[in-house]
Amino acid sequence: MTAFDFFNIIRSIPKTLRFNFHYFPLKMALKLPVVVSHRTFLRELHGKVELPEKVETAMVKIGFGDVGHYDRKRSRGIWQVSGTVSFGGKASIGHGSKLSVRGDLKLGADFNLTAESTIVCAKDIRFGDDCLLSWDILVMDTDEHPLYNRHETARRETRDSSVVPCPEVPCPESNDTENERINPDKPIIVGNHVWIGCKCVLLKGAEVPESPCPAARAPYSPPGRVGNHWPAPGAGCPCSGPGRERDPRSPG
Repeated sequence: MTAFDFFNIIRSIPKTLRFNFHYFPLKMALKLPVVVSHRTFLRELHGKVELPEKVETAMVKIGFGDVGHYDRKRSRGIWQVSGTVSFGGKASIGHGSKLSVRGDLKLGADFNLTAESTIVCAKDIRFGDDCLLSWDILVMDTDEHPLYNRHETARRETRDSSVVPCPEVPCPESNDTENERINPDKPIIVGNHVWIGCKCVLLKGAEVPESPCPAARAPYSPPGRVGNHWPAPGAGCPCSGPGRERDPRSPG
């Protein structure tokens, strides 16, 4: 351990104590199962954090790590939680990463989010065991704004910018019911032993099966959809070639 790392651990003690004694019973909190970097902004400490029955000190690390092409000295993460975050075992949330959770976020054992990535969970996001996410990844199960079928009521409500009417084009997710929301939040499911390349985007409804290796910048969304657009015939998700295995030494 370098002197820099040791100094960072000392500076992280206040937020680590605050986090553990806020979320856990006294006996568990004294073990300090979660270590929080001083560079993590605890924006919202609500909801619940769930750990396995057997816990150990520093089994979950938030805001640490080092990716050479980012400036970790000035990299700031965010913890904004009003929902439930469940850790299935050891986990690492790398420096500069942001968690915004108002739904249910489940992270399997040996989860590793390398750095500078964002998870926005409004409904349900689940990762299996032994998942490695590279840097600059976005995982989001919501559009963060409601879209409704065009209707007089909806048009009036848009004056306060809280509702956006759907453009007058056919919408494959709509059954043409007036004033019905057509873009509900949808779960994201990621299987075991998944390595996700840098700059990937996982949108609502995405399902990543066990053991694949999505390539860098791959947009993952529901079957038949690419990016955030409506379906194109035969559209799929770009992935790395068959049989490619993860090098556990590589973060991206």
